[in-house]
Amino acid sequence: MSLKFGTSGLRGLSVDLEGPATALYATAFARHLLAAGIARPGDEILVGRDFRASSPAISAIAIAALRRAGLTPRDCGTLPTPALALLGLARKAASLMVTGSHIPADRNGIKFYRPDGEIDKADEAAITAAAEALRSEGTIFDAAQETAEDLHETAMALYGARNRTLLPQTSLSGLRVGVYQHSTVARDLFVDVLAHYGADVVALGRSETFIPVDTEAVSPETVALLQGWAMQHGLHAIVSADGDGDRPLVADETGTPVRGDLIGLIACRFLGATAIATPVTSNSGIEAAVDGSVLRTRVGSPFVIAAMNEAVAAGETAVAGFEANGGTLTATPSAVNGHTLVPLPTRDSLMPILAVLALAAAKEKPLSIVAAGFALPAAASDRLENFPVETSAALMAELRSGAEPLAAFLAPIGVPQTTSDIDGLRVTLEDKSVIHFRPSGNAPEMRCYVEAADEPAAASLLTAGLQRIRDWAQSR
Repeated sequence: MSLKFGTSGLRGLSVDLEGPATALYATAFARHLLAAGIARPGDEILVGRDFRASSPAISAIAIAALRRAGLTPRDCGTLPTPALALLGLARKAASLMVTGSHIPADRNGIKFYRPDGEIDKADEAAITAAAEALRSEGTIFDAAQETAEDLHETAMALYGARNRTLLPQTSLSGLRVGVYQHSTVARDLFVDVLAHYGADVVALGRSETFIPVDTEAVSPETVALLQGWAMQHGLHAIVSADGDGDRPLVADETGTPVRGDLIGLIACRFLGATAIATPVTSNSGIEAAVDGSVLRTRVGSPFVIAAMNEAVAAGETAVAGFEANGGTLTATPSAVNGHTLVPLPTRDSLMPILAVLALAAAKEKPLSIVAAGFALPAAASDRLENFPVETSAALMAELRSGAEPLAAFLAPIGVPQTTSDIDGLRVTLEDKSVIHFRPSGNAPEMRCYVEAADEPAAASLLTAGLQRIRDWAQSR
């Protein structure tokens, strides 16, 4: 079976999830909630999904399994993950989101939420243990599907209302903004909310088949689309999100994507956060750009949430976080536009998008100029897809085995000076540039992140890093 927990939820092949495996893990989740006293028999549990072809069946299988396990499922339909999480927090209900986020359509996944927010690594371990116990007990699962009471409009109304109070109503007047709709569940809401704030909205690229959009490593094909639309329609910006609407994509007036960690930084400034959690893969210039403390974590929202919780426990009162993909999380209430924004400790895409557009509108400058004004080190990232997990593990083992193997691997690129292995291996080279190798936690992919003195140098270093990985793999 292909299923395993990654950096954010359970992931695997769609053909596996469309069968008894989903019933097994949904039952294991219910067993964990009941055994830990997080839920009681009969409590409601929310179920949502993205637009992948496999998601309706997986969702229906989960609903049937959760009902058999003693909970009361509510079907929230196709909606952004942060909308599902927000409704769960409001109703004090656990939830389950069927989504593979940004990974290809032949794969899918399940994200799990407690009534108080996203599960942590201890919950993941408990769910895995419960699944193993069910297997050892000989429990037989089928792929039976059921329906449940529909709460889609309730969830979307709550999430929409949250995002319609973030800015003064005419804040985006004068901006012409494209919305790359593709197959993200956030596509219609983005259009509605941007229009609410006065933007002239152009809907672009809507697709009825699933398109995987990785906002952290935007493909050259997607960039070409964005650049063409920016010129064709005279746009000030283009916005989008991944499949389940929790990772933002913002492109400037030329169609060039703004880095996700800069989007997250702008969002945290917008919120007034003074303690910020972000993974080690986010730009190293974040510390100098923040009026407060920065807590570096491993990659994955559970680690960001854990760091935010530690900051709250230490007495911090304005705590937020973001991932390198721009998805922004909040751990404390924020005073925004005369309203109190309640915490949403899961990745959100719409709030950070609005923060970026509002900043550009307020400064009355092109978004490219606004982004350049932060003067962060030039950075880039990309991934090698369909890269076997075993090969990634072997490469990382070799790079970590000592100074000589690392130096030999990097010899065509540069001389290593210092390393950090918080997550993957991050190497600072003698010329102060950075190259970071990290296997994906969600898919068979090898990721590479770089920082350099300028954009051309970063692009060159990224190309060299990816090629070095390919050469190593081919030599095995």
